[in-house]
Amino acid sequence: MEKYQEIERSIIKKYRKQIWSKFITGINDYQLIQEGDKIAVCISGGKDSMLLAKCMQELQKHGKVKFELEFIVMDPGYNPYNRQVIMDNAQHLNIPIKIFDTQIFDIVASVDESPCYLCARMRRGYLYKYAQDLGCNKIALGHHFDDVIETVLMSMLYAGEIKTMMPKLHSTNYEGMELIRPMYLVKEEHILAWKRTHDLQFIQCACRFTENCVLGDNGGGSKRQEMKVLIKKFRQTNPHIEMNIFRSVHNVNLNTVIAYRKDNKVHSFLDEYNQ
Repeated sequence: MEKYQEIERSIIKKYRKQIWSKFITGINDYQLIQEGDKIAVCISGGKDSMLLAKCMQELQKHGKVKFELEFIVMDPGYNPYNRQVIMDNAQHLNIPIKIFDTQIFDIVASVDESPCYLCARMRRGYLYKYAQDLGCNKIALGHHFDDVIETVLMSMLYAGEIKTMMPKLHSTNYEGMELIRPMYLVKEEHILAWKRTHDLQFIQCACRFTENCVLGDNGGGSKRQEMKVLIKKFRQTNPHIEMNIFRSVHNVNLNTVIAYRKDNKVHSFLDEYNQ
C-alpha cells in the first residue's frame, strides 16, 4: 500500500467517527453537494484544506452522488519555501493541484488600514474567478467546527453582533457560484490527531507580514487565537461549552431578541410588542 493510500484509509477507518462521519453529516445536513456539481477545493497548504482535499477525493470515489473536483492553490506571493512545501505535500498525498499566481501580498503591503480584511477579500475573489474559469459552480473551503464557534465569540465580543460562519453561501459577485464548507462539523483536535498519526508537516500560515507564520500547530497572537484560549478556559468549567455555542446559532429564540437584521433591514421587538 502506498503511503497516500494508508493516509486515505485512516480517514475511513481509524478516524471514521471523528472525521469521516462528521464530514458526511455536514454535507448531508446542510445539503452542500448535488448531482453534477463541479467543485474547486481551495488549498492553502495548511492541515485543514489538505484534509478537506482527501475527504473530497474519498467522497467522490465512494459516494452515491456524482460530481467533479478541481484542486486549486492560489499563490498570493508565497516565499519559495512555503510554495515548495505545498507542492511536496500535494504530491505526497496524491492531490493533483493546479497553482495560479497573484500579487496579493505585494498589493496589501502598501495598505495601512485593515490589510488582513483586504487580503481575505482579494483571495476569495481570485479563487471564485479561477474556479469559474475552470467551469466550477462551487468552491470548497477547509473551515472546521472550531472556526465556527470562534467566529461566533469574536462577533459578540469584538463586533457587537451575533453572527456565525455559514456552512454555505451564494456568491454576491460571481453569479452562479457558491461557497461550501464541508468540514463544518469536524473538530480541529481530530484534524491534528490525523496529521500527527501520519507525521505530516503543513505550513501553519503563509502571510509574509506575520512573524508567527511557521510550520507547526500553534497560532499567532490573533483574535482567533485569543478565542481558542478563552474556549479552553470555558471548557475547564463546562466540557460541553463548544457544542452549546454551536447550537446557540441553530436555536435562536426570536421572542427574546431585542432586535435583528435581515437583508439590511432592522427589526425590533417593539414592532410587534403591542399587537
